[in-house]
Amino acid sequence: MEHQMKLFSAGFYGIKEGKQIIEVRLNDDKRRAINLGDRIKFSLLPDLKEEFKTEVVGLLKYQSFRDLFSDISLSHWNASNWTIDQAVAQCYKYYPKEDEKKYGVLGIRIKTV
Repeated sequence: MEHQMKLFSAGFYGIKEGKQIIEVRLNDDKRRAINLGDRIKFSLLPDLKEEFKTEVVGLLKYQSFRDLFSDISLSHWNASNWTIDQAVAQCYKYYPKEDEKKYGVLGIRIKTV
């Protein structure tokens, strides 16, 4: 199955260039449909004109962003110079804490294809 996701430039190019191997999202209904071996097509925001595909090679489920970032190396998220607090704060720019509590968090381990 192929899924579609949108990213701003830092995440988009981090994954495309192989610097980021885990994409972090809420584990909402859309993400719960993702399985190992699925493909994800990432499109670059805002115009969606550039895109590339990846394969899902791992699914890491956590209750919170803090739990995820405490368990993985931040280098897998292309943020090796950040603290866990900075990584969590970055996620809260996109996702409300209420949604984090409701859905939990998913680390999607990917490789470009």
